[in-house]
Amino acid sequence: MSDTAHPTTKATAPVRTALDINDILHLLPHRFPFLLIDRVIDLVPAKRIVAIKNVTINEPFFAGHFPGAPIMPGVLVVEAMAQAGGVLLLAEVKDRDSKLILFTGIDRARFRSPVVPGDQLRVEVDVLAWRGNAGRMQGTAYVGDRRAAEAIVTCMLVDRERARPASAVNASETES
Repeated sequence: MSDTAHPTTKATAPVRTALDINDILHLLPHRFPFLLIDRVIDLVPAKRIVAIKNVTINEPFFAGHFPGAPIMPGVLVVEAMAQAGGVLLLAEVKDRDSKLILFTGIDRARFRSPVVPGDQLRVEVDVLAWRGNAGRMQGTAYVGDRRAAEAIVTCMLVDRERARPASAVNASETES
């Protein structure tokens, strides 16, 4: 008998298309106040992700950007794109606990509309290229149907040890 005649004979894990905050915390090293995605509502492995960031007045950056006229800094909207892309790519890495995805570039960033407290930011990221340890992704952020920002982000997968500052590496070697 072939596997196509009895698809249940092969045990395969279903592909998850949504992730909650606990799943995101398992994949990303980011924590408060720098974790900028709250939920994943759609994920196509190694191809596309759609994530949500609920923007509240409690975000620490609103204290200074700008008093009396709070606007989410554009660079943090791009960081939310990078984090969503990180979830997408790290989900495919087997030894992800020993790896980091580092943001290596931003191209063609455009900020179309401000993001303010009360908005729900929907971040859509599509993989343009992923080769070994480097990737390129197209990100677009929306509030409702309004495009807030877009950018192409590049990243690189590195060993966590490589990402540590030399002083931290030297200190840990002398302690052993």
